[in-house]
Amino acid sequence: MAGDINASERIFQSAVEQIASMNGWLIFHPSPHQVRPGVYRSDGKGFPDLVLAHRERGLIFAELKLETGRLTPMQVVWANAVSPHAEHYVWRPNQLEMIAERLGRK
Repeated sequence: MAGDINASERIFQSAVEQIASMNGWLIFHPSPHQVRPGVYRSDGKGFPDLVLAHRERGLIFAELKLETGRLTPMQVVWANAVSPHAEHYVWRPNQLEMIAERLGRK
């Protein structure tokens, strides 16, 4: 089951990245590193899944969650830290139309 959930998260992230790329956004995704076979860790605990930058459209920190996913306590800390300075969103697959509208906004 966990493999299916991860696959869905990857598919969703890929869709968001494709929309962002088509609209000229720079995309950063912090990649986890393998600490032992099958176990991955990220250096930035709670750091948002995507950072999107566009010269004219702004700076976005986006946490990607499946429909029932919740923010971890550290993700909330990051959201509170960046939101006064940049846009911060928790995006879900059912919001793809809204995401496309935001990333396409001139």
